[in-house]
Amino acid sequence: MRTDRRKRSRRKKRILGTFLFILMTAGAVIVYSQTNLFGGEDSTDPAQNIKESGPPAVEGSPAEVDDEQQTEETPEESLNFLLVGVDDKESGAARTDTIMLANLKPTSGEVKLASIMRDTYVEIPGHQNNKINASFSFGGIDLLKETVEDNFNIPIDYYATVNFDGFVEVVDTLAPKGLEIEIEDRMYYSDHSGDVYIDFQPGNHNLDGEETLNYVRYRSDHENDFGRVRRQQEILRTLKDKLFSASSVVKVPQLIGAIRPNLDTDVSTSKMIGLGKDIMLHPVDHIDTMRIPTEDAYTDQRYSHAGAVLEPDLEKNRQILHEFFELEMEHDSIVSSSIQQNNLNTSP
Repeated sequence: MRTDRRKRSRRKKRILGTFLFILMTAGAVIVYSQTNLFGGEDSTDPAQNIKESGPPAVEGSPAEVDDEQQTEETPEESLNFLLVGVDDKESGAARTDTIMLANLKPTSGEVKLASIMRDTYVEIPGHQNNKINASFSFGGIDLLKETVEDNFNIPIDYYATVNFDGFVEVVDTLAPKGLEIEIEDRMYYSDHSGDVYIDFQPGNHNLDGEETLNYVRYRSDHENDFGRVRRQQEILRTLKDKLFSASSVVKVPQLIGAIRPNLDTDVSTSKMIGLGKDIMLHPVDHIDTMRIPTEDAYTDQRYSHAGAVLEPDLEKNRQILHEFFELEMEHDSIVSSSIQQNNLNTSP
C-alpha cells in the first residue's frame, strides 16, 4: 500500500517542502533589506523605504555586484523556481528529499507550489529511467533541472537548493525564545535507525528550530498527513508574520548569517533585490499547493534498478500542472477536475 510505503520512508534530516519557499523569499527580502536599510537608508519602515527611494544602492551587498544591477529590471509577469531540499550531511553525499516547483507572480504576490514526489519514475537525460531524485545524484542541480523541464514541459527560470540547517536556523533567529505552540494531544514517535525521537506532551510549548521541524514532520496520529499539512500551515503562517514584522528588521544580519550558508541559487544579486522589493510591496498572503503525480494519474510499480516507484501518466500530469500554473499547453485538452489543490491562507 503506497501510504504504508511512504510512512516507512525515513530520513534523519528531511526538508519540508513548504518551507523552501519561506527560505527563498526570506533570502530575497533579506538581501533587499540589507542593501536598502544598511546601505544608507534610515527609515525603519521597509515598505516606506521602497516606495520613497525606489531601487536601492547596492554598495556592500552580500554578493558580488554585476552590471545588470545598474539598471532597474522590468518585473516579469510570472517566474518558475525549482526548489530543492538537500541533505548533504549523511554519507558525505548530497541527496534530495524535497523537489518543488514554485510559480511566483512578483507584482501581485501570488504563489503556487507543486511538490514532485521523489519516487516519481521519469526519463533522465543520459541515463535510464529512474526515480526523479536520482537525477540529482547523477548530475546535480543541472541534471535535475533538465529532467524536470523535459518531463513536465515547464520552463524553469531559477533554482534554489536549501539544506536542513537553513530551516532550523531561520526559526531560531526569528523566534529566539521559540515558537509558541499549543499541543492538544501527546505527539510521540521514535525511530532509532533514523535517529528521530518526538515526544511532545499536551499543553503550551515554546519550540526551537529542531523541535519545530519535528512538530511539522509528525504524522503518527489519527490525522496522518492531514494533521501534518495543518501543522505546516500553522507554522508557515507564524513564520511569515514574524518575517515581515517590523521587529525582524534588526535581525537582518543574523538572518543573513543563517540563510547564506544554507541557500544556493542562481538568482543574481540584482534579481534578488528586485524580488525582495516586490515581495515586501506585495506580501505573500495566499499559497496554493498541489502534488505531482496527482491522484488517479499514476500507478505503483517496481523495477529491479529503481525499487518501488510511482509511474506517472506524464501527459495527464503535464496538463494538470500547466493548468495549475496557468501556462499554455501545446494540446487543447486540459484536465481541470483532477487538480488536488490545497489552499494555504496565511493571512492572520
